Amino acid sequence: MTQVTLDKAIAEELITSKIQLLQQFIDEILHRWNEPSTKDFLERARTGEIVNAEEDAVELRQLMLDYQKYRDLLTQL
Repeated sequence: MTQVTLDKAIAEELITSKIQLLQQFIDEILHRWNEPSTKDFLERARTGEIVNAEEDAVELRQLMLDYQKYRDLLTQL
């Protein structure tokens, strides 16, 4: 793996921007399905209570994993 040197403030800004973008995508999915929380949406999609939500549920789960990855990275700086 290649390593580069990056100013901590710039790294924080870039990671924070990525986190905000991921949160925006998460909020858009929740808004599309008129759901208050990711947990509720994923549960209702899993049980089939929300019809045709599988694709968004998969995307939401990946967005949440990415979001957590970047939050963890931010705390490690």
